[in-house]
Amino acid sequence: MLSFIVPAHNEEACIAAAVGAIAAAAAGAGVEHEIVVVDDASTDGTAERASRAGARVVPVAYRQIAATRNAGARAAHGETFVFVDADTLIGADVVTGLMKAMAAGAIGGGAAIRFDEPVPRWVKWLLPACLWLFRLLRFTGGCFLFSSRAAFEAVGGFDETLYASEELTLCRALRTQGEFTILRESVLTSGRKMRTYSGWEILRGALRIAAAGRAGVRDRSRLDIWYAPRRQDPAERS
Repeated sequence: MLSFIVPAHNEEACIAAAVGAIAAAAAGAGVEHEIVVVDDASTDGTAERASRAGARVVPVAYRQIAATRNAGARAAHGETFVFVDADTLIGADVVTGLMKAMAAGAIGGGAAIRFDEPVPRWVKWLLPACLWLFRLLRFTGGCFLFSSRAAFEAVGGFDETLYASEELTLCRALRTQGEFTILRESVLTSGRKMRTYSGWEILRGALRIAAAGRAGVRDRSRLDIWYAPRRQDPAERS
C-alpha cells in the first residue's frame, strides 16, 4: 500500500484539491493507498477540508517541516511513503512511474516539477537548468518524494535539526540504501513563493543561509520564506 503523507499549515485554499488529486491519481493507477494529512498547528479550516476530501488527519504542533513529515510517516500504514506538499498536484502517470521504479528495484526517488502560472520570467529561465542538475545529482524537492518504509526508517527519516533543506539531506541518506530514481513524469506545484517574494528577496535569503553554513538551516529566524506568515498570492486575487 502507498501512504501519501501531506504536511500542511494553513492550507485551506488548496488542501482539498491536493487530496482529491492524490485520490484520483492512485485510483487511476489502480493502487491501494491511504492519504494522511499532517495538520501542523493550522488556524484555518485545513483539517476540516482535508477530512471532507477523504484524508485521515493527524494533528501536530511542531511548525517544522521535517518533524511534521516524520509524524506522518509514524502514523502511516503503508510500505511505501509518498510525501506530497499541500500545494502540489500529482497525476496517475506519476504514481504509475513510481510503482514501476519501485518494481525495478528503486528504494525511493522524486519527480520532475512544474510551477503553476504565472511565475516570473527568471523562474522559467532557471528551472530547466535546475531540473537537469537535480537529476544529475539525484536530488529532488520536498514537494514530491517517495521512499520505501524500510529505507526511510534505516536512515532515521527527515533530520529534525533542520528547518529547511531537509529533503536534500534525506535524498543523500537514501542513496546509501539503494537506487534513488528521479522520474521523468512531473508534478505541478505552486509558484506562490516566486509570486509573493521578489527575486532579490529570494537571493538575499539564500545568501544569508549560505553565509551561515549549516547553522543557516537550523535557525528558523533566517527562513522567512518558509516560516513567516504567508503573503497574499496575487494569483488568488485575480
